[in-house]
Amino acid sequence: MTDILLNILEQGLIFGIMTLGIYITYEMLDFPDLSVDGTFALGAALSAVSLINGFNPFISLLLAMVGGAVAGGITGILNVKLKITNILSGILVMIGLYSINLRIMGKANLPLFNQNTIFKSSINPVIILGALCVITKVALDLFFKTKMGFILKGSGDNSQMVTSLGVDVGKIKILGLMLSNSIVALSGGIMAQYQKFSDVSMGTGTIVIGLASLIIGKSIFKKVKFNVTTVAILGSILYKLSIAVALKLGFPPTDLKLITCVIVVLALTLNKNSISFKFRSLNLFKGGEKVA
Repeated sequence: MTDILLNILEQGLIFGIMTLGIYITYEMLDFPDLSVDGTFALGAALSAVSLINGFNPFISLLLAMVGGAVAGGITGILNVKLKITNILSGILVMIGLYSINLRIMGKANLPLFNQNTIFKSSINPVIILGALCVITKVALDLFFKTKMGFILKGSGDNSQMVTSLGVDVGKIKILGLMLSNSIVALSGGIMAQYQKFSDVSMGTGTIVIGLASLIIGKSIFKKVKFNVTTVAILGSILYKLSIAVALKLGFPPTDLKLITCVIVVLALTLNKNSISFKFRSLNLFKGGEKVA
């Protein structure tokens, strides 16, 4: 039982970092960025190939973040400069990244069993993952307190006000997408080192997991005075716990995607209709407006 709980905590922390990235686009920029399914796998691919070529495990994570930032920047350019809709921009980048990830790895699956990873030391993986998660959270919290951070927050809530200040909202959007996808790619790189392999399709469903984690966290901890980034991480851990409970009840692993959909629907329903608790609805799809 202890091993199961540790596994839930470890994976929850990894996906917690990913959820922090999705929080930036969905909560702050009001941008449904579907490219994260591709950037998660991109981070894993870059980290895996770097390790095979003898790079330091932490340097490989930095390379993953750079790759994710580039992919996020492309999504932003497609939307801002080429005027392609946000959803379609994300889909185009996600599709393109599938082929790019195959080229990077050379094949669909790349094992890392004999490679040096961040988990090769005698330090407990929970401590390593907890440290990475805290560092990412604190770095984001500090960034959000800067002038650029406040502008990034305002771009999604009130873009007209930001424009009136003489700030190019388009550039801020591109910056936000680069930051978001770099964090998602970091999570993908960590996951590849954690499970000791990288797979071209490992990012499938990333966006749904991130949204589910955000919704669960916001629903349960709505009345608790937690920082939003903390809520995102806790929501990710609770999401992994709910998946583990579903498997424990006898559901086959092949039903994981279906279980995820059910969890999202239930979380949205509870959050919107306040069946048991008086929670306000989560503004995920309409920037600044409450969903009726």
